[in-house]
Amino acid sequence: QAQLIESGGGLVQPGGSLRLTCVASGRSFSMNGMGWFRQAPGKEREFVAGINWNGGDTRSADSVKGRFTISRDKRKNTVYLQMDSLKPEDTAVYYCAGRSTYSGTSIYASDYDCWGQGTQVTVSS
Repeated sequence: QAQLIESGGGLVQPGGSLRLTCVASGRSFSMNGMGWFRQAPGKEREFVAGINWNGGDTRSADSVKGRFTISRDKRKNTVYLQMDSLKPEDTAVYYCAGRSTYSGTSIYASDYDCWGQGTQVTVSS
């Protein structure tokens, strides 16, 4: 019954910014860990950023560290990914993921059991 719906993707030039939004419905994820993953054509799905239940623990991949920021609004059952200084290599489908029974975040896709359908991010001039 739970659903995660991503939005905010689009086409942006290198150096630009986008903010992705993930809204959960059907249940609350306010006590659960969340994450963002991405997958480019011909590549495996990779971890981007994660956040624990209260936002006190955030993690990000080395490739996006210092450029991307994950945050959440527990009252709105929503998770965000602010992406700044975008590069062409950031082009991918971005997925929001949730852990239905755990409060901590994880860098492993296999630890998540609820996934959104993805939103396309294209960085090109």
